Amino acid sequence: MPHEYLNPVRSVYGAGELLSLPKLLDGRRALLVTFPEARQLGLVARIEGLLGEQLAGVIDDVRPNPDVAELAAVYDAFWSGGAASAEVIIAVGGGSAIDTAKALMVATPSGRFSELVALLASGKAFTPARTKTLIAVPTTAGTGSEVTPWATIWDRGAQKKYSLHLPETWPSIALIDPELMLSLPASVTLQSGLDALSHALESIWNVNANPVSDTFAVAAVHEILETLPQLMEHLDDAALRGRMALAALKAGMAFSNTRTALAHSISYEMTLRYGLPHGIACSFPLPMVLERAIGQNPERDAVLESALGNLAGAPTRLARFIEELGVKTRFADYGVSDAQAQQMVAHALTGARGKNFIGANTAAIKEAA
Repeated sequence: MPHEYLNPVRSVYGAGELLSLPKLLDGRRALLVTFPEARQLGLVARIEGLLGEQLAGVIDDVRPNPDVAELAAVYDAFWSGGAASAEVIIAVGGGSAIDTAKALMVATPSGRFSELVALLASGKAFTPARTKTLIAVPTTAGTGSEVTPWATIWDRGAQKKYSLHLPETWPSIALIDPELMLSLPASVTLQSGLDALSHALESIWNVNANPVSDTFAVAAVHEILETLPQLMEHLDDAALRGRMALAALKAGMAFSNTRTALAHSISYEMTLRYGLPHGIACSFPLPMVLERAIGQNPERDAVLESALGNLAGAPTRLARFIEELGVKTRFADYGVSDAQAQQMVAHALTGARGKNFIGANTAAIKEAA
């Protein structure tokens, strides 16, 4: 059976590799997009010192889960004048910083953010009027956004989520420096690590899986299961940070081709309605989704077994692993009744990500019966 794998992102990995930024820019001017704490941590000053006059400006007020209400003014200001001074956007931070940068890197014909939202809401593909190059520098080990073309844009007022993904929104370079992750607090370390685990598993129980994505996914699962509990006990261990960064990169390489599936489809509603952080929202249903995945496809079962061992007890072992990290794995733990949970899962299966789940068709047949 033919398979295809594509990832055009140049990945640069290693402790201290932030120092390679000037060389990677190759004389071009850049805009820095990052999170508020980056200035307090001295990260903005480091980059200013590294780039000097190559740095055209700084946007350092990116909040978690970028919302249309926050992005509109930044986008409009950038494309009405600020864009002219920067050929490259450097995103330094977690998924929110990189997602914000991806929104900024593509211009609508009018240069207005409202037009971008309208295009996303239409669900139709479009060609940007202008684009910028993106260098993604993750400070968390989990998002995978540095090697994927997708960005999530939230509209909390309308209780909606938009997915931006175009051929132009692949980063040009992913610069992964584990030293940037040493200052991460325990909560963010856990959430991002579980997000990476979800990416890896979701790419296995996926209708778009292929042998290359499987190779990355299985390796990522093994490394996360071994490393994350150790890292939570030793947050300042540079070697463990490096291992988690590499595991998250592999998970990103896996789902960059498959996209995510049912657990992520569930997570969006849990984040919008219940305020759950993304890494928790997409990981707590993993044991339940695994149970649904087992037996759907012999080939997928074999890959899952490579990742998790004997499948007979795998959902229970996975639930124990997540719960021992302090994360509950039942809907009821988050105030969701059994009836609400059933409705949520049924709805999630109809979404674009839910349809990637190998059991989606089986679930639809059962529902119809």
